[in-house]
Amino acid sequence: MGSHVDDAIRARIAAAQARRAQQQADRAAFVERRRHGLATRHARKLRHLAARHRAEQQPATTERTADQ
Repeated sequence: MGSHVDDAIRARIAAAQARRAQQQADRAAFVERRRHGLATRHARKLRHLAARHRAEQQPATTERTADQ
């Protein structure tokens, strides 16, 4: 049978282990959210650049009037 000091130490150790496990899970979730965010921003940038490139490649249209 342990003393109340031993019980308190075991409780503190268990609490510290639980905190570390929660911090590790939080970091893993953050990494996943960041990875998804980076991929989303990259895809949006590529779509924007492709649209800009298409707009630049289209020939400029000039309207002819009856005077010309």
